[in-house]
Amino acid sequence: MSNMIEHHEIPGPEAYVDSAPVGSPWGNGSRREFLKLAAAGAASLGLTTTMSGCVIAAAGTRKLDFRDDFGILNFAYALETLESRFYAKVVASPPADLRSGELQILKDIGDHEKAHARFLKRSLQVLRVEVPMSVWPGIDFTRRQGVLTAARNFEDLGVAGYNGAGTRLRLAEFLTIAGKIVSVEARHAAVIRDLLNPNSRDFAGDDVVDANGLDRVLEPGEVLAQAQKYFAEPYRAVGL
Repeated sequence: MSNMIEHHEIPGPEAYVDSAPVGSPWGNGSRREFLKLAAAGAASLGLTTTMSGCVIAAAGTRKLDFRDDFGILNFAYALETLESRFYAKVVASPPADLRSGELQILKDIGDHEKAHARFLKRSLQVLRVEVPMSVWPGIDFTRRQGVLTAARNFEDLGVAGYNGAGTRLRLAEFLTIAGKIVSVEARHAAVIRDLLNPNSRDFAGDDVVDANGLDRVLEPGEVLAQAQKYFAEPYRAVGL
């Protein structure tokens, strides 16, 4: 499988954002549709027409309120931003012992993460919760093993986090968007795992795929417990 990955071209972020047709979960036209959904969602979730209450109270702060769909989308935005920053740091100063083709793969994955974060940021607008600066305790950015291990951990955590948070979403349209993002995240995880252990079963190992063929699920609180150390200031979570 490793040879296939080495020559495989991961679609660029434009495949998901910039050139997406109006009405899809990506692109500028889609952002307008998202905001319409947000307004409808606020009404269906019992918020006022000014979107006051817990959603606006959290906007611009580091509070993640998991009692509504917008808190969950902000949770996704935080994870995507963290991953985007990680890959940007790797690409800016890659380890000298990366193998042929691996830097391009990491760059492509980073572009996807950046596209995901940009989509969520633009869509949430005034409902967006601030993402603190990132710190990288325990990650060795100078070695291939350190970078790929961290990448695997981030991708596995992201997939499990989306799977756990998705059950909390009440609007089907938001669940569709989250489902499309997590499908790409799972591809990232499989590629990184194959780079770490080529020609093995690790791309869909028993540690992440259960006996029913389903990905691991982590609740938002479990994900935050692992991710908080990568933020200079912790999030305050409510509604868990």
